[in-house]
Amino acid sequence: MKINEVISYLDNRFPPALQESYDNSGFLLGDRNVEIKGVLVAVDLTLDVIEEALQYGCNLIVTHHPFIFSGIKRITTDSFMGRMLYMLVNNNIAVYAAHTNLDNLATGVNDILSKKLGIVDTKILSPMSDKLRKLVVYVPTIYASKVREAMFAVGAGCIGNYDSCSFNSNGKGTFRAMDGTSPFVGKVGELHTEAEERIEVVYPIMYEKSILRAMKSVHPYEEPAYDCLPLTNTWDRVGAGMVGLLPEPIPAIDFLKKVKEILGIPVIRHSDLCFDTVHTVAICGGAGSFLIGNAKAAKADIYLTGDLKYHDFQQAEGRIILADIGHFESEQFVKDLIYWEISKKFSIFVSRISTKNRGFVLYI
Repeated sequence: MKINEVISYLDNRFPPALQESYDNSGFLLGDRNVEIKGVLVAVDLTLDVIEEALQYGCNLIVTHHPFIFSGIKRITTDSFMGRMLYMLVNNNIAVYAAHTNLDNLATGVNDILSKKLGIVDTKILSPMSDKLRKLVVYVPTIYASKVREAMFAVGAGCIGNYDSCSFNSNGKGTFRAMDGTSPFVGKVGELHTEAEERIEVVYPIMYEKSILRAMKSVHPYEEPAYDCLPLTNTWDRVGAGMVGLLPEPIPAIDFLKKVKEILGIPVIRHSDLCFDTVHTVAICGGAGSFLIGNAKAAKADIYLTGDLKYHDFQQAEGRIILADIGHFESEQFVKDLIYWEISKKFSIFVSRISTKNRGFVLYI
């Protein structure tokens, strides 16, 4: 079994198309055609993690944070980046990262953090836009059902909790087959009119290739007529952050103590406890100061995230409790999520969660 099979599966589960524009998720280093020996999962790539992969014979490391973000001008052992690259290449270890694409999934980083903290009835705090498209295709009436079913089978036509959604209208299509064609209906050189159905379906952008391939595989025409239209609609299944409810209101200080215990952190920096109890909780794993406004707009009592600066806390304005729970600490459970996705699919090689990986910020 090749590394590429694992990469293809991860691309399907954590679509790179959902990453932010600044990100660098996906297959970062290695030969995808090498036989897979084992997978090691970590939040960050470090020399200790690489050595751990060597110890256990793992030739693919899957991380949350990409270790390559910008251009590299030289690869030498004079820098930590150079030392890591040197060790990876010399030992034929491949690297894959699932970062903001995993942050933006409704079943990703924030979902597992919500479950750990007992937050229920969750929804995306800041849904993404420009990730949906509409396919319009024209099909001979007698083939319309077959084309619809083929597209539905690979992800087209899902709106919220409904699937198999489409709009259909009847009309007449005209065309003239030119020399060298083999028309399904009509004759070469003659103008033909055919009863056709216009089918419209909405789909996530990352499924476009599969949907077009499925449509063309069952469409009877040599040259199907279709349009792929960009949509500005927000998509509530992907986006940044998450907001939900605690099963019942809890004193704010008790909730913060519970968060400390679950995340295993000694310190939580927070703004004024302007509410005695908290019920609605907003979260964002990693650096989430950019969502403070969204958390307030969602009327959250408390917002948990990482990397808050001094003046970020000023934005609380007595309307919300802001709590910095640490970057690594808020994303630590992503290792379990990635490991579970790989191990449930593949059983012919060993998958491990790194025991060497820890946050770069320590506390005394």
